[in-house]
Amino acid sequence: MEPQNPQTSENLDSNPTSPSPANLVHKVKSNLVFQSKWAELNGAMGDLGTYIPIVLALTLAKDLDLGTTLIFTGVYNMVTGVIYGVPMPVQPMKSIAAVAISDGPDFNIPEIMAAGICTGAILLVLGATGLMQLVYKLIPLSVVRGIQLSQGLAFAMTAVKYIRKVQDFSKSKSKENRHWVGLDGLILAIVCACFIIVINGAGEERNERETGNVDDEERNMRIKRIKKTMANIPSAFIVFLLGVVLAFIRKPAVVKDIKFGPSSMEVVQFTSHAWKQGFIKGTIPQLPLSILNSVIAVCKLSSDLFPGKEFSATSVSITVGLMNLVGCWFGAMPCCHGAGGLAGQYKFGGRSGGCVAILGAAKMALGLVLGTSLVRILDWFPVGILGVLLLFAGIELAMTCRDMNSKGECFVMLICTAVSLVGSSAALGFVCGMVVHVLLKLRNYSSRDQSGCTVSINGTP
Repeated sequence: MEPQNPQTSENLDSNPTSPSPANLVHKVKSNLVFQSKWAELNGAMGDLGTYIPIVLALTLAKDLDLGTTLIFTGVYNMVTGVIYGVPMPVQPMKSIAAVAISDGPDFNIPEIMAAGICTGAILLVLGATGLMQLVYKLIPLSVVRGIQLSQGLAFAMTAVKYIRKVQDFSKSKSKENRHWVGLDGLILAIVCACFIIVINGAGEERNERETGNVDDEERNMRIKRIKKTMANIPSAFIVFLLGVVLAFIRKPAVVKDIKFGPSSMEVVQFTSHAWKQGFIKGTIPQLPLSILNSVIAVCKLSSDLFPGKEFSATSVSITVGLMNLVGCWFGAMPCCHGAGGLAGQYKFGGRSGGCVAILGAAKMALGLVLGTSLVRILDWFPVGILGVLLLFAGIELAMTCRDMNSKGECFVMLICTAVSLVGSSAALGFVCGMVVHVLLKLRNYSSRDQSGCTVSINGTP
């Protein structure tokens, strides 16, 4: 879809001064204004390929309170939409979720929530003290791009796995190959992917060159009209709606399992063992990923996609910290922002805070009306369709890395990407990328120094 980035628009984060109530109301309205109603609705679907599988897995495997999670994440979506004015995503903390699913009975809801609270507290301190902004300024762009590329490719590879293999989310495992024909078959996923490609294409370049020839100008105008018409078709929303319909067709009896009303909200009871296990097994592996992908990469990607709306690492770190320091006490899934979710929502047309505000309102409504019984419907949602949505989100994130101009920058980026993917650790990839970047800088400095000495010697009479 064609980018629509208003250069003059403002966000609440970009102006640290205290505005008047009238100005504050104006900024809130401008942050929530729709660039295009159907495009914003379509963009709201761009993050569901990540959100639904992880939430479903934790609900099935660890009895996560889905109703409470939907209510809190809905509030997070609406608040971040108001604050930032862009489709800032709210995603599950993936490393904590992976540990919870794979660690068996020793890592349950209290440990999950303790890990989220500890991670949120550390991010809040890093943001409030200004250390996160310092880290953001010191990390070179090539290393950030390496993290983004590895995350984008990881999303894409996971998406292909969802499309090709039958998934058991409760055990986080792939099973046998998916059948070609069926209500969750390969053909369905391929048709949905082709539909999105035809409607959305590969994404529009910001600057399109125009020729002076009259015939070419007329042809360009026709092409632009066609693209504008197609851009108004909410492809991702249509695909997701198809998935909901197919879920009821696959299991009509699921209607009987639906119970109306929100689930009861209770404060999680923690033990010293839960805090210890949550910090060691959950917070320690999650923290590097949150810093790099949820804060640093998100800030850089937002400045790339929305040049008029740049956010400080301080504010993004604080919002992630506050989300978890509030919701995790009541059993809401640990959450963060994510570059992949932002790229996915942008890919499908999200351009304003109204995009995630729509999604947040929908989550709240589902959490209040259906509560935990919604898991019965999601359990029959075609996983291949979720894979298609996740695939385009991953590719969009990976494509933001195409601005590396020099061979040295590409070298650092690819080293960082390769280590992150093979080692399954963004922290390890980050360290390797930083080491390579420093070594290249020292090498270039040494070469310039030797060149200067040679010139000085040769110029001596």
